[in-house]
Amino acid sequence: RNILIATDGSENSQRAISYGIEIAKISGARVYGLHVIDTFSLSQSWTAGRESIYEILKREGEEATFKVKECGEASGVEVKEVLLEGHPSNEIIDFAENNDIDLIVMGTLGKTGLDRFLMGSVAEKVVRISKVPVLVVRGEE
Repeated sequence: RNILIATDGSENSQRAISYGIEIAKISGARVYGLHVIDTFSLSQSWTAGRESIYEILKREGEEATFKVKECGEASGVEVKEVLLEGHPSNEIIDFAENNDIDLIVMGTLGKTGLDRFLMGSVAEKVVRISKVPVLVVRGEE
């Protein structure tokens, strides 16, 4: 049994981490703490400061996956940290489908209407496209 906890490092994703770790603890599953560095957003034509921004995003991703590992260790759950690059929803789905993942756990801001349309939602795209079951944990309003 394998659970993928996708995290963006936000406070909101902490709730999803807690849920995912608790499910893993109960079921005896292994957890993959996954963060995707959104290189899709870094325009290919944008060169000034690109490396610096990439390093900041990488550091944030490492911190985000480490939070999953810390939470897992505190609960006696094995967590493997995974840092990928690309378009977040695509990378989450690809990782889940190629690594025998039984459940994807991720957070959402719970945005609706125009906010969701303008910002797009990684969680929404994963739910729509993934062949693997997805548990979406809403943030506190």
